[in-house]
Amino acid sequence: MPQSLKNGEILRDRYKVREQIGQGGTGNIYLADDLRLQGRLCALKEVEHNQALPTEMFEQAREQFFREASVLARLDHPNLPKVSDYFAVDSRDYLVMDYVPGKDLREQMQEARRNKSFLPEKEVLRWAIQIADALHYLHNQDPPIIHRDIKPSNIKLTPSGLVKLVDFGLVKIMAPDEVTITVIHGQGTALYTPLEQYGGDDTHTDPRADIFSFGATLYHLLTNEPPAEVRKRFLNSRNLTPPRDINPRLSPHVERAILWAMALHPDDRPANVLTFRDALVGKQDAPENPNLDRLGFEIPDIKIVTSEQVAGYVAAGLFLVGLVATLMR
Repeated sequence: MPQSLKNGEILRDRYKVREQIGQGGTGNIYLADDLRLQGRLCALKEVEHNQALPTEMFEQAREQFFREASVLARLDHPNLPKVSDYFAVDSRDYLVMDYVPGKDLREQMQEARRNKSFLPEKEVLRWAIQIADALHYLHNQDPPIIHRDIKPSNIKLTPSGLVKLVDFGLVKIMAPDEVTITVIHGQGTALYTPLEQYGGDDTHTDPRADIFSFGATLYHLLTNEPPAEVRKRFLNSRNLTPPRDINPRLSPHVERAILWAMALHPDDRPANVLTFRDALVGKQDAPENPNLDRLGFEIPDIKIVTSEQVAGYVAAGLFLVGLVATLMR
């Protein structure tokens, strides 16, 4: 999406844009100076609503944004960036969050891959424990909050060694007694998205969707290889390569926990993120053979016959017919 704000532009007489630092299908992310609090950097998450929406639907989308932004602003956890403000400018809405310095885990993984090595399991599990703590906090809000876009590039490693789960772009508030709603409608990133998140109304998405994405993220971080998309796995479960086939140094219990989290059906995954965390660190046994493909089927092997083979079969058949006719005389 083209950059809508110019470098140096000031919003609400407070936020001075430095540069664009990210982008997505519904808006951009900018690094900005908070002119009211000298020295403070913040990230501006931009949401641009579909201009083709009827006026009533546009107002409903904007109302949803402000309602859910107010929920996010109440969150306070060391592994989540603090949401400090939200506002609208013309047709765009903005969410103001703490800027998180450091590299994201995708960059960390790519660096290891360039060095022809893997990220150390112990280090990745140390990050995983922090992510699990943040997700447990989100999932236990009232109503629960589902991140819905967990992936290596949405997890930042700060210079102090703390990881933060960033980008609330697709966050979902599980509001009771109403159709579930999202700040921004979308499916997340295909490599890490569970099958149920492809539904149009999001009514079947719950905390186990985050557990799937969390497991897929750890798969990628520990193997340097992206996991097969769920749509391909739905057609053929063999598309998902076991992590230890790629990285033999992985502990068996870590592999079992990741595969458990990545089961296609939500009921076949860990019941909650703390159960998954305990399986990752060996405090709880994951299933030896998790049910990975209960929703799927395998495409049968179809042998392709060449024209030369057909001619050979015909010739052999004619020979047998002639032989039988000779014997019957």
